[in-house]
Amino acid sequence: MAVSQRSHGPGKGVINIGQRIVTMLVSMVETRVRLAVVELEAEKASLIQLLLMVGLTMLFTTFGLMSLTVLILWAVDAQYRLMAIGITTGVLFLLAIIFGLWSLRKSRQSTLLHHTRKELETDRQLLEDHRA
Repeated sequence: MAVSQRSHGPGKGVINIGQRIVTMLVSMVETRVRLAVVELEAEKASLIQLLLMVGLTMLFTTFGLMSLTVLILWAVDAQYRLMAIGITTGVLFLLAIIFGLWSLRKSRQSTLLHHTRKELETDRQLLEDHRA
């Protein structure tokens, strides 16, 4: 009997409101976590693909440059061969620096969890609007 009286008491409305608020908060957190997981999985797949492409590109570029270097050195007359080696080395180092700086700039433009951060910013703004 005491149980049935408690379920129909005046505090039932407050308890139901509290339960709905907790349920909504848990649902919001779950949605954000799922969004973060989906984004992380997409970023992981993209990163793996990018690493494979970069690895193959570097491998083929290395073999191509070695072949080109040997071809250039064989084509140059013996008295100019040392100067040809120096010029080739300088050009290769310059290209390495340019591509290294380009890679650093590109890596700083990461969009990791962009949508999750955007949703959290929207949530924060909505909460601040409700306070005011």
